[in-house]
Amino acid sequence: MNWWYCLIDTLPFEWAHFPFMQNALLAIILVSPLFALIGTLVISNQMAFFSEAIGHATLTGIAVGAILGLSDPTWSMMGFCVLLALAVTVLRRYSKVSADTLIGLVMAFAVALGVVLLSRGGGFAKYSSFLIGDLLTITTSELGRLAVVLLLVGGFWIMYFNRFMLTFLNRSLAQSRGINIWAMEALFACIVALVVAVSIPWVGLLVVNSLLIIPAATSRNLALNSRQYVLIAFSFSLISGIAGLVLSFYWGTATGATVVLVAMVLYAVSFLKRR
Repeated sequence: MNWWYCLIDTLPFEWAHFPFMQNALLAIILVSPLFALIGTLVISNQMAFFSEAIGHATLTGIAVGAILGLSDPTWSMMGFCVLLALAVTVLRRYSKVSADTLIGLVMAFAVALGVVLLSRGGGFAKYSSFLIGDLLTITTSELGRLAVVLLLVGGFWIMYFNRFMLTFLNRSLAQSRGINIWAMEALFACIVALVVAVSIPWVGLLVVNSLLIIPAATSRNLALNSRQYVLIAFSFSLISGIAGLVLSFYWGTATGATVVLVAMVLYAVSFLKRR
């Protein structure tokens, strides 16, 4: 990590000389490709509501971690979100209820259960930091965790991107090519759950879905093919992340929410350009 700190110290900006800003900047560089890779597929599969549900369901994962006495609830959040993603996939397969209704029901249950468990004895206030997140508190060990997740997700994306895309665009054609569409959907749901759960402590559950969706939606307004779709999404995710981080430093605002506002400005520009 010393090489990173030395590199950023050479920048002629006031914010670049603070260690917490240096860590936050590296976190954005790691998170941006994650959100771009997953966000593009989420948009293609019309799973924006699903990722929103997973983000809100992390409340129950936090509660499970608190009950188990875990000092870091990230692992309980990841476990619960993956189980919830698998449950939603199974229910979608065997239930006659429409997908959006099913996801809404599951989200309502998970959020209510999490709030009830966390609010026992009036202790919900100490978990409110997970609502908005705090990217400026990320540590070097947590940066290492982000890097591992990026490598894992990148590996799955490289191996299964074509299968994912074919499954999401034409399920019948995917089945005719021998692709197990339910396995693909379950695998992708678990990946989304993993990325969302890992990002919650620093981004916040109120805005994590926005950071996942907005850069991909912006890219969709401009891209002409799949390669451009991913590259433009990554570019906008990185630009909005860095700009939002710097603006939040000077404005004294929440980093995650500031990044979302910058991303929305970029989306508005892309929308006008497409028009």
